[in-house]
Amino acid sequence: MAHQVTLIPGDGVGPELAEATRMCIDATGVKIDWDVQEAGVDVMARLGTPVPDSVIESIKRTGVALKAPITTPVGTGFRSVNVYLRQALDLYACVRPCKQYKGVRTYFDQTKIDLVIVRENTEDLYTGIEFEKGKPETAELIADIKRLNGKAIRPDSGISIKPISVTGSERIVKYAFEYARKHGRKKVTAVHKANILKFSDGLFLDVARTVAKDYTDIEFEDRIVDNMCMQLVQKPELYDVMVLPNLYGDIISDLCAGLIGGLGVAPGANIGEKGAVFEATHGSAPKYKGQWKLNPTALILSGVLMLEYLGEAEAAERLNKAVADVIAEGKNVTYDMKPHRDDPTAVGTREMAQAIIKAMG
Repeated sequence: MAHQVTLIPGDGVGPELAEATRMCIDATGVKIDWDVQEAGVDVMARLGTPVPDSVIESIKRTGVALKAPITTPVGTGFRSVNVYLRQALDLYACVRPCKQYKGVRTYFDQTKIDLVIVRENTEDLYTGIEFEKGKPETAELIADIKRLNGKAIRPDSGISIKPISVTGSERIVKYAFEYARKHGRKKVTAVHKANILKFSDGLFLDVARTVAKDYTDIEFEDRIVDNMCMQLVQKPELYDVMVLPNLYGDIISDLCAGLIGGLGVAPGANIGEKGAVFEATHGSAPKYKGQWKLNPTALILSGVLMLEYLGEAEAAERLNKAVADVIAEGKNVTYDMKPHRDDPTAVGTREMAQAIIKAMG
């Protein structure tokens, strides 16, 4: 019986990456009925919304989606489609593995890096609870803050609210420990800024320490987020699974992607109780649209995570190995994976996917 999967091609280079990834997944032999749903800036221009109701309905029906990158304008336009999907579907766990692949250029060639970032997806500053500078409601909030705790805030401030709950913290920390146990991981590190943010990050840390008591088979520690950044650059091999509130998880996952060669090899999964959306962690690179030159690895590896989620472990391993083999050989790879970015032997998006398919045999 075929798996039902929603496919969101995205915009910019998204459709090109989605086609390459679909080719590779179909070549594994796993039967999938793809329900293609459009979302993003092109849909916004036509329908007035970047995420039509049909997209959410499809994911609720299939329970699984593979999403190519979607453009989010900086400072203007609609809020992130990614954030909207995570909140609308309660995909509370963002899982971003960062693992070195032989053949990918990195400053850490002599270091074994195999990290997993587990990011809380629904709370923190990403809830979008904001108060604009100069608005009457912002002035009222500033006055209330002064009245309630004596803190004086400049009247020309914009304000964002950072909610961290026991419920949200507990389920993401439990997810991190269960992930570690299932995948044979040895340690979970909770990352926070509890020394300063005592009632939000402090709550997150308290919950993490409590949950850790139920997982005595797995080592637990905590790190302050700025120190964590330094530790990862100095000695990433000491870390394993990290669990973080939303904002820190977003930042640290990009840092870890940098350790292994960039976002081009960094897959991602957003998982909830009733479904999951798999996506590359990089953007849509609209200036390259139509050139078929961008690296499809991150979305293909996200497809590997999706196959594992669907219970197709053998197919996932075959596809993962084929990706690793093609990268290690260094012949049929895109320009960003060549020793020099102007290397004339670099292949395009589709050609790299075809090489991966051939490597699967």
